[in-house]
Amino acid sequence: MSELESASAVEEFIIGRNSVLEALKSGRAINKIMVAKGERQGSIREIIGLARENKLVVQEVEISKLDSMTKGQKHQGVLATVPPVAYAEMEDILAKATESEEAPFIVLLDELEDPHNLGAILRTADAAGVHGVLIPKRRSCPLSGTVAKTSAGAVEYVPVARIGNVSQTLEELKKAGMWVVGADMDGEKNYYEADLTGPIVVVVGSEGKGMGRLTKEHCDFVVRIPMLGKINSLNASVACSLLLYEIVKQREMKK
Repeated sequence: MSELESASAVEEFIIGRNSVLEALKSGRAINKIMVAKGERQGSIREIIGLARENKLVVQEVEISKLDSMTKGQKHQGVLATVPPVAYAEMEDILAKATESEEAPFIVLLDELEDPHNLGAILRTADAAGVHGVLIPKRRSCPLSGTVAKTSAGAVEYVPVARIGNVSQTLEELKKAGMWVVGADMDGEKNYYEADLTGPIVVVVGSEGKGMGRLTKEHCDFVVRIPMLGKINSLNASVACSLLLYEIVKQREMKK
């Protein structure tokens, strides 16, 4: 299987029709498939079909872009981008908390799309002792070279699991004994006024829209960050950092 490492960080590519097809059939984690515009014949059609069955993003690009990304290697009109590290399973994250004999501490990112924000959140999550991060498979930033670089290496230490339906996942976590707290400007109380000491899932929404309506409905409670200036929202990674360290503070005070 042909793989290339990007110059920017550790994002990898799988190139060529057979290599991409085998990666799809094997179930390997793939961020997205890039296909040259106009390519629809033979195995390319099968690749596109399999990718859509697996709910993967298929992006049509100019063939010159594939030429540039693969630095002259024969790509046959198709390329797959794969994460720099393997994704975990949600069960692995919960097991990690159990093994550490600590109350589970998980972050769920609801359709966060900026790789720099994801990388910054992973860096803070590592520093705050978060057991793992959950990201939806659709409409969400995947692990990439940019994420890895922004995380300053934290991507190697914080397990990241991809999930399907966010609302169903939150219900599963609640049944497992966890409290779900969402961050939103319409929150019921300030984040430092809430009890955040138990087994907890912190939900942070997208950069523009915040949490989706259904996601918000599945939170046990929603908190806000006071905004005293002219701007009415914070960068998603900054907002997440404030909540994570409030949890750290409350847990330390409770010891």
